[in-house]
Amino acid sequence: MDEADFKTLLAHLPVSWWEADGGSGRVETGGGAFADERAARRFLESLRPQLTGPSARPGDGPCQARFEGRTFCVNWWARGDGERRGGSRGVAVEVGGAPADPGGYASFADLSPAAVFVRDPAGRYVWANHAYAHLYGTTRDRLIGRHLTEFDDPEDAARFLALDEEVLTAGHSVRHTLVYRRSDGSPGHAAGYRFPVSWGALRCVAGTYVDVSEYFHALDQRRRAEEDLRALRDHSGLPCLRLTADGVVGEASTAAAELLRVRLRDLVGSPADALLAETPERAALHAIWADLVGGRRRSAQSGAVLVDAQRRRRRVWVRLSVVGRARDRDLGVWAVVTRHGLSHEPHPPLTAAQVRILALLAGGCSNAGVAEALHLSRQTVDYHLARLRQLLGAATRPALVARAYVLGILSPQCWPPRSTTAAYPLSPA
Repeated sequence: MDEADFKTLLAHLPVSWWEADGGSGRVETGGGAFADERAARRFLESLRPQLTGPSARPGDGPCQARFEGRTFCVNWWARGDGERRGGSRGVAVEVGGAPADPGGYASFADLSPAAVFVRDPAGRYVWANHAYAHLYGTTRDRLIGRHLTEFDDPEDAARFLALDEEVLTAGHSVRHTLVYRRSDGSPGHAAGYRFPVSWGALRCVAGTYVDVSEYFHALDQRRRAEEDLRALRDHSGLPCLRLTADGVVGEASTAAAELLRVRLRDLVGSPADALLAETPERAALHAIWADLVGGRRRSAQSGAVLVDAQRRRRRVWVRLSVVGRARDRDLGVWAVVTRHGLSHEPHPPLTAAQVRILALLAGGCSNAGVAEALHLSRQTVDYHLARLRQLLGAATRPALVARAYVLGILSPQCWPPRSTTAAYPLSPA
């Protein structure tokens, strides 16, 4: 809840708040305690001697004030920021208790979803709201008047008492996160402030906290997931990389470094794009990457051609998975190579017809069989064969087939023979 939402909530409650400048006299008021702003300003004028007198101390805790037959519990603070230096801000809650009863403030604080308590220097609760009592699985009536050792383990109680003493000695608020024991025995986490207050005749310690156990649980789950991913990276034998949102290798497995024939420390920190060959798959992979880091997809699978340190190429199939949120600066993408082909030297670009001719030759077709399968003339097939011998540096048909496999043009794992870039299992190219 931000400040605007909070003020909107107060507009429907028997509460008056104000923010007053020290120099210009400008005053802002709100809340539902008064029917019009004029009455709110008269109330503030009646408080002025108390708020500006020599005995007034900002942050002393709730005090009682009477105005036109009504009783209010008042808290105020001195302003020391920018234009409002020397001014004040505060809140007054209408209460029905006796004027000397500071506990009337509970009628307002009980509306807060935050857990709020007040303890005396000895560690005994003098006030708490329902949200705070709920943290310990009890009620406010059972909590007030009892010592914190009745609700916390001895070690936790000693730690909380030491913190109370530190706050009272320093005389100012402390922001921190604490671990406490829930009513079911599980650990809980709370974040907030602890600060000194005057509660009636007592100098006490007050605290306001928000339970953040679920947040810490989510952090723990994320940490465990990260550990599992690193275990996968280090012990699975799979080549895998964790890439940052801008495409830099943040982590890598030893298997990935071996696949690329580089040292692991040289691989980390290098741009992933430099590992990809200039192939049609590269542009498709860029489009997939934009969807992943843009939050439009959480995972994808794609083919790619990697270039290792010896400038040899290798076709791979990679699984990409986003970790973190799309707008999180810690967003990353795990790239896991699920299978890969043999490394090969770069080969000159071939037409689809030339690749299909090589696949048919590897399957045992004669020149006439190739011409019939592709609906080409014998002269056209002879021309393509002559051109392939020149491009691949192979003098005979068996040598052409061997070079096609060595250079990675044909997949060594398929029969009938087909191109490594074939879109479908039965497609020859």
